[in-house]
Amino acid sequence: MDAEARHRRVTAETDPDLFWALRGGGGDFAIVTALEIALHPAPELYGGRMMWAAAHAPDVLPAFRRITATAPEELTVWMDLLHLPGADPMVALDVTHLGDGTGARDLLAPLDRLPAPISDSRRIMPVTELGGITAEPTAPSPGISRAELLTRLDDDAAGALLADPIAPLLSVQLRHLGGALARYSDSPHGPLTEPYALYLFGVATDPAAVTARQRALAAALPVSGRKPVTFLNPDETVADAFTPAVLTRLRAVKRRHDPDGLVRSNFPVAG
Repeated sequence: MDAEARHRRVTAETDPDLFWALRGGGGDFAIVTALEIALHPAPELYGGRMMWAAAHAPDVLPAFRRITATAPEELTVWMDLLHLPGADPMVALDVTHLGDGTGARDLLAPLDRLPAPISDSRRIMPVTELGGITAEPTAPSPGISRAELLTRLDDDAAGALLADPIAPLLSVQLRHLGGALARYSDSPHGPLTEPYALYLFGVATDPAAVTARQRALAAALPVSGRKPVTFLNPDETVADAFTPAVLTRLRAVKRRHDPDGLVRSNFPVAG
């Protein structure tokens, strides 16, 4: 639905500029009520979470680096440093592999040389269970987040991540990128060429302490300085996600399709 409350079917052929802006430019241009997507056949999915006591993080992180440095596109691995309320600090690896369990276990062989995990939920699963691997709560809850894109995960970066406990943060998550995310894209943000995303999360009981810890970690790591628009927090703007040229184009689309600013997003392109 556009700013004049008209239902429109927007495609690259009918509305190329609006179609471009809607594919990653934020929610400032129209109200999307339906999507047409192409479905792809999914082979077997192997996935799950392994967890250790935080004392094993110096063993887990090098294995994570080795696996992700050469991982094929079928394999994705995330690493989580966790300090949840009422629990001891933990380190976890979240794994997904599009394929059978044998192929996944071969790719994940470095994990077999680690100390025995406290838990290991890896198994063949339907695609519908993919969202449950990280065991994150689905009910809304207040929190303070910060995201960064890392240009590398070398020895210095690994040392900075493990130098101190993550408290008062609940989670420091390293997300393995690459694959289709790194290939050419004509979307506003373009490809994610950085190899890892860092997601820092804490509850808002002590906002100053949480944001200070987030800033300190970001300052100690090789961050690229740009953010995916979906990771922006209230202290950031679209200028942190888009280049000046892209932002100029997005603003032109906004003026053309919604000159009165009737459609509003959390991160408006007009500033």
